[in-house]
Amino acid sequence: MKIRVECYAGYRGEETPRRIFIGNRKIEVKDVQDQWLSPNHRYFKVHGDDNAVYILRHDPEVENWDLAFYNRAEAPSNSTSE
Repeated sequence: MKIRVECYAGYRGEETPRRIFIGNRKIEVKDVQDQWLSPNHRYFKVHGDDNAVYILRHDPEVENWDLAFYNRAEAPSNSTSE
């Protein structure tokens, strides 16, 4: 799924995701949990302000971002056991 990502470029110029835009939805990145390289892409596992986990794939050659994985947060249970 194509997405738009706003990034922060650190002192080495490497981009780090700060915001994800999916349609009209804006998700703030709370933290980057992991990142890794493949031969043609960079991957970022991020935790959004909606408490979901996203894996973002970046193709630096064409400056394209894709959503590779999404895991929504589970709603807290309101049941109590006695």
